[in-house]
Amino acid sequence: MKAPRVPDGLGGPLSEPLFQRLALIGMGLIGSSLARVCRRKGLAHEIIATDSSSAVRARAIELALADRVMETAAAAVEAADLVILCAPVGVMGAIAREIGPRLKPGAIVSDVGSVKASIIKAVAPHLPSMVHFVPSHPVAGTEQSGPEAGFSTLFFNRWTILTPPEGTSPKAVARLASFWTGAGAYVEIMQPAHHDLVLAITSHVPHLIAYNIVGTAADLEEVTRSEVIKFSAGGFRDFTRIAASDPTMWRDIFLNNKEAVLEMLGRFNEDLSALQRMIRNGDAEGLFDLFTRTRAIRRGIIEQGQETAAPDFGRRAGET
Repeated sequence: MKAPRVPDGLGGPLSEPLFQRLALIGMGLIGSSLARVCRRKGLAHEIIATDSSSAVRARAIELALADRVMETAAAAVEAADLVILCAPVGVMGAIAREIGPRLKPGAIVSDVGSVKASIIKAVAPHLPSMVHFVPSHPVAGTEQSGPEAGFSTLFFNRWTILTPPEGTSPKAVARLASFWTGAGAYVEIMQPAHHDLVLAITSHVPHLIAYNIVGTAADLEEVTRSEVIKFSAGGFRDFTRIAASDPTMWRDIFLNNKEAVLEMLGRFNEDLSALQRMIRNGDAEGLFDLFTRTRAIRRGIIEQGQETAAPDFGRRAGET
């Protein structure tokens, strides 16, 4: 694992763009945020965008997210020297098949999916040998989706993980790393399989637990739906925020990272059983030790700058 690349910050635009033409395939939260930060920082001379939805394309034009918005992915990638697939994991292969014949020699192709091994397997076979495939995963996001949801500081002080397949050009990896640091992110290199295991426990399983516990609350016969909503304390409210994430994206993530997710779920179930025994047996010392260790993890996240210590109970600044 290489040392992380430090972000450039979000000051003024660069003196020279890193890429002449950037093609963004998908204008959801990540794609529209990339368009905004690229415009703000001057990371690309020209931004070309597209989306499978005509309504999203029209909205991208209204918001002036790109210099041009094309109807198809194939048209969007013409002469682009950086192409980023900002689409659900399940359609990455189909997009690669469409754009493969239209890619410029020497272009860098990347993505923003939170699963890497399956994306490499789906995308790589459709890319010509004269382009560079450097998968990436910006570990940043909100529960919102769509072109209106994006903002230029989404990646600021967050991590982007690059997972280049064996034999990838180091120069291409370095260029893409510079792009992400220019967008404000820290950059780290990982093996694809290791990335998928790490994200299974830090992101995928927590989302699965959130979906499950919100579903459990909704199905309780002894507690009415209005009571669940009315008396939601901070913990349940945080679960509902996570469970409000895009259903298509998360369906594809679980289906495409099933081995790592199931492995982490097995470990989680073992630990949950141990916790049940502590409660049943009145093991006060065991519970206290566990909660002390987990509290230290939370403090470590805050110290790393990945969260705020403000007691806002899930509210954004200015909200009541």
